[in-house]
Amino acid sequence: MSDEEQEPTTLSEVLDQLEQLVDGDTVTIDQMVQQMGSHSFASLMLIFALISTSPASAIPGITTLVALIEFVLVAQIILGREVAWLPSFISRKGLSSEKLCEGIRWLRRPVRFIEKFLKPRLHILLVRPWIYLPLSLILALTLFMPLMEVIPLSGSIASAVIAAFAAGMLTRDGLLVALSLLLLAAVPVAAGYFGFSAHGR
Repeated sequence: MSDEEQEPTTLSEVLDQLEQLVDGDTVTIDQMVQQMGSHSFASLMLIFALISTSPASAIPGITTLVALIEFVLVAQIILGREVAWLPSFISRKGLSSEKLCEGIRWLRRPVRFIEKFLKPRLHILLVRPWIYLPLSLILALTLFMPLMEVIPLSGSIASAVIAAFAAGMLTRDGLLVALSLLLLAAVPVAAGYFGFSAHGR
């Protein structure tokens, strides 16, 4: 299928397309990009962020890998690229199909709940120059995400914020994009709180 035919428009469609891809022991990053459609930056940002918030985040190094992918994707959006590109050392990497399916199943219920509240609105926040503010903050956040590997839950919190922004882009919901801005400001505080709480036990 072409990118236009593949491009999902809802969160559930993103999960559906990813689930259709699972075949064999592993799924490569390149396969995910091809399945989602290389023109759909929002769905690509969303799926990788969701993976890092699901049980699949237990895979060692997944937070760092997702941070690197999100950094590259966001940088390309800012630069105005129309087709997503990932370096070969990233696109060749594979994820366990079993862990991926487990993550998809876990995400189904919260995604269905969240979708009830999403709708196109506040489009001004989805166009230049306003869209550059959350994109720049996410770009900065991804630089710190590798350090979150050692702080329990912090990587998942950061990924959830990125997922919220990507979901807003995908569904054209400017209100969710605005909410993601507030969440971006809260990530350092939340990460520190959960990190210190975990180490204090």
